[in-house]
Amino acid sequence: MEMLHFRDADKILRKKKLLTDLTKTCGYLESVLDGARYKRNLFRLALDEMGWLPEKLEDLRFLDGRRYEYKGVKGEIAVEGSFSVYEYILEGIFRLQIGFDKGMIQAGVLMLTSLRGENSKYGTSTELAKTEVEMLYPTINLPVTIALLDIGKPMIIDDEGGGESHGISVPPDDQEGFDENP
Repeated sequence: MEMLHFRDADKILRKKKLLTDLTKTCGYLESVLDGARYKRNLFRLALDEMGWLPEKLEDLRFLDGRRYEYKGVKGEIAVEGSFSVYEYILEGIFRLQIGFDKGMIQAGVLMLTSLRGENSKYGTSTELAKTEVEMLYPTINLPVTIALLDIGKPMIIDDEGGGESHGISVPPDDQEGFDENP
């Protein structure tokens, strides 16, 4: 896990006494999500367990009359994130900016997977995040922490001697007639 702080987000997290809490939350998320296929519900459950979900879910909403919600909020710090693709950085940071502009939050945390394509010509996820956040300024100007989590690729566990074909776990009895080349 790596945390990148922009525009004094780390100072705001320290002032709110949430920097250690955030670090522990990210560590917990890495262990919970490592190799998981369906991350959305696990992400929400882990944030709840770590105290990032308010009692009233309406407190997560950042646009009146709409269902747009942050993944978590604690002490005027909002958490947003996605572990499907790194490219969620733009949407996630935009969502956080809305709450910042409305005075709802003082800073944001954007959690992303550090996993990207092996042939990427843009360098590491860390280098790319630094470049992109700086390129978005002044349009995106909120204090933000980008947390890049190492959660690995989804795994299909085969405990019955079966295999995997086309992303589908296939029991050994059904493998014989399974077309490997559709």
